[in-house]
Amino acid sequence: MQFCDDCGSMMVAEGDRMVCTECDASQPRDAAAEEAFVSTKEQTHGDLIEADEDAEYEGKPTASDVTCEACGHGEAWYDIKQTASADEPPTRFLRCKECDNTWREYN
Repeated sequence: MQFCDDCGSMMVAEGDRMVCTECDASQPRDAAAEEAFVSTKEQTHGDLIEADEDAEYEGKPTASDVTCEACGHGEAWYDIKQTASADEPPTRFLRCKECDNTWREYN
């Protein structure tokens, strides 16, 4: 992804040039930077972050600083999502590794 040097907005590819979506400035495409980009066409299923609330939690990061209110187990898988505005802390959604109880924590 390239950003406009003039206004900082995201640029889009148009042929061999990158054009700003806000001020119409353009610059040559940065071929070296594009080699490091990962587009959704090239991502594998393992690269994607599952956002569906019914998604399997197995394989996600594990928290050991929690206690399940349902069974008292001390480990849970978790997922972090931004549920409020960007200046608010994210919400951590947890699922107990023992009983599959799901809850959320606000930081």
